[in-house]
Amino acid sequence: MLYEKKDIILHVEDLSIAYGDKVIIQNVSMMEHDVVREGKVQGQTIAVLGRSGRGKSTLFRGITGLVAAKSGRVIIPDYSKAVTDGLQPAKLVAEGDVGFVDQKYTLFRHKTILDALLFSMRNTNLSGKEKLEKAMSYLVEWGLENVKHQYPNELSGGQRQRVAIIEQLLSSGHYLVLDEPFSGLDVGNIKNAKASFDLIECAHELNTIIFSTHDIELAVELADSIYIVGYPKKPEGGLDTIGTIVAHFDLKKMGIAWRDGFDADHLELTNEIKRVMLES
Repeated sequence: MLYEKKDIILHVEDLSIAYGDKVIIQNVSMMEHDVVREGKVQGQTIAVLGRSGRGKSTLFRGITGLVAAKSGRVIIPDYSKAVTDGLQPAKLVAEGDVGFVDQKYTLFRHKTILDALLFSMRNTNLSGKEKLEKAMSYLVEWGLENVKHQYPNELSGGQRQRVAIIEQLLSSGHYLVLDEPFSGLDVGNIKNAKASFDLIECAHELNTIIFSTHDIELAVELADSIYIVGYPKKPEGGLDTIGTIVAHFDLKKMGIAWRDGFDADHLELTNEIKRVMLES
């Protein structure tokens, strides 16, 4: 399907992250753009795959500004500044710039769902009435209106996930990072989580998703772009023990992004990704 690239939404440049003396990921580079398709600007659905312990969660904490880089940088658009000569100014990512939902769907235990959503908009310029209207519009659209006065411990796992996502949509910008959004969910809640992706992509404020998963087929079905984090091969043989990007598959260039269903091309890519992961 025809498309053209537009503004850069994420530029990761030779990023390395260490905890103390232990380097977890090194020399990671990624670049993603908004695209124009069928006359409309749309964000991307980006999957990050890799075997356990290769550094996916550390990479996510780096691209959301939650941990400092040992070297390299993460650049995002600076929407607080006006476009100059057709270019959007850029900035280094900082904590709070980007929405991040971890595997635990962390929520305020002592706040009702509605109160938590209102609190998430505390740094906006919206009036109290506008905040309430905005929160309620999300609750209705995401099928959560009937639990708005309940507390997180009274919700199902799928409901907590949706609330955590809405909190980030209301408080952050640029793109939304989801660490293992399908982990531990049953078939019904996986279907709901996939529906949540559609809702995010339709949101005006935030429409690019970056997610990790161990489900390769699901990643191939949903993503426009897939990165594999793994251990690269050493020239002398064997594998390194520091994670990096070992492969990138651009499903747009391959002509299989945005297709309905899962066909032979998707299956071929799934098998190739499995091979790369097993070798890294």
